[in-house]
Amino acid sequence: MPIRVVSEEFTPDRTQRRILRANADLTISEMPARATAEQFTLFQRYQKNRHADGDMAAMGYYDYRAMIEDTPISTGILEFRDARDRLVGACLTDWLADGLSAVYSFFDTDEDKRSLGTFAVLWLIGRARSLGLPYVYLGYWVPESRKMAYKARFRPSEILMSGAWHRLGDGASVATQREMVRVG
Repeated sequence: MPIRVVSEEFTPDRTQRRILRANADLTISEMPARATAEQFTLFQRYQKNRHADGDMAAMGYYDYRAMIEDTPISTGILEFRDARDRLVGACLTDWLADGLSAVYSFFDTDEDKRSLGTFAVLWLIGRARSLGLPYVYLGYWVPESRKMAYKARFRPSEILMSGAWHRLGDGASVATQREMVRVG
């Protein structure tokens, strides 16, 4: 189900504040939706290390380019660079009337201590807030999926059920949230 973060009400927890500090040295650039060889190389390494059994692992450069460039809406790509100007992460982002949408993030898996996937979301929340946009969309959340569990850690958040947005309980455990989803 779709999930979004309420950007203006978001306050990072202790772990998220640590992640922000760990990445304070990065330079973030908002780039046009243009595929580069440098991005594709990072994307391929990410797929190989994190999702080797997935469909995207077999993508060639032209497939990657289509994912980045073929869009009917306003889209850009965030690039995260370290002090040596090395690309360590990227996030394909849609710019919507009411928020930013994290379409797909990928990063250098040798930089696991940075938690770059979480950092990308935190950066988007800060950017949405600075632009006066109420939401950051995180795509789909599947409560039973360990790979998607991180999405529910950004609070407050809302999920789309039966055509309406419903706030996830701030104190609710993942098990309680799953039950809420089943009932809803």
